Amino acid sequence: MTDGTAASGGHRAAPVHTHPDEVPVLVALSALADPVRIQLVRELAGSADWTRACGSFDVPVGKAALSHHFSVLRAAGLVEQRDVGPKRVNRLRREEFDARFPGLLALVLRPDEDRRREAGPGAPDGG
Repeated sequence: MTDGTAASGGHRAAPVHTHPDEVPVLVALSALADPVRIQLVRELAGSADWTRACGSFDVPVGKAALSHHFSVLRAAGLVEQRDVGPKRVNRLRREEFDARFPGLLALVLRPDEDRRREAGPGAPDGG
């Protein structure tokens, strides 16, 4: 989906979105391989749609890097954004992404201790 007009008066270009159906698996995996992007996805998963502005995330990166991370997530079909006044708000495209990559988002959203426990002894982070 490409919302072509910025509702806030056009002070910046509207974000370009890639539908998950158009995303190769390696692009999706690459987007989810970064710890900052995983944190963004997890926080969005715990929030109602369109309630989180980009600046509301507690991540250890500057504004330019955060913008890049959101661009990667949009290109992977994970996030949709729109401008509301001066803020850019987000939603996780959970249903669309799950339809394209069943179970992948659920694995990412599981707590870290569950993933370590399933890895078992001898595996990295497996104890």
